[in-house]
This record gives sequence, structure tokens and C-alpha cells, in this order.
Amino acid sequence: MHELGLLQPVVRNVGAAAERAGGKRVASVGLRVGARTGTELDALTAAWPLATAGTLLEGAALDVDWVEAAIWCPGCRSEVKIDQFYALRCPACGTPSGALVRGNEFEIVYAETLD
Repeated sequence: MHELGLLQPVVRNVGAAAERAGGKRVASVGLRVGARTGTELDALTAAWPLATAGTLLEGAALDVDWVEAAIWCPGCRSEVKIDQFYALRCPACGTPSGALVRGNEFEIVYAETLD
């Protein structure tokens, strides 16, 4: 389960920010996660309690904004949603394209502390 490994830097960075804010406990964390990161949403949420155990984030809620993957297709002249089996061609018209415009995100959006 690589999701636990992905969450460890999140916990480390949010925990460090909470320490700088006076050691406040964290109530919730929001992540933006793209479909092309290879992350399974269920595994990510299952790993969250393990990743946060014994930290200022223990018990914090995890809010994940799932980002569908899309490419820019020069043939369609628009963004086109792709699935996990994307073969470097637009699924709508077949034009070759490797221009991923979203779906590769894995970023912290917010962290909310308890007062």
C-alpha cells in the first residue's frame, strides 16, 4: 500500500505547521488527489489513521478532492477526460496527445487546527 508512504510527508508537513502555530491539534486536512497518481481513494482513507497515529493529526478528518484526469486534445481543441488506460491518444477523436492538463495532483489544500 503506497498510500501510507504518500501520506507520511503530508503528516510531517502539516504537523510541522501545527507546531509552528503553537502545537495545536489538527482537526481536518484537505488534499487534492489526481486520478493519474495511482492512488486508490479507499486505500488512502484507510491509511490515514495509521499515518496520523501519535501525531498532532491523530483523529483529524481527511477530506479528499478527487481530480479526474484530462488531456488537451489539439484535434478536438478542448480538454478531454481520460481513463486509467489512456494510450496517448484522444479517446474522442484518436489524435495523438500527451498533454495531461489535470489528474496528476497530490497536494495539501488546507489544514484546520482546533482552537
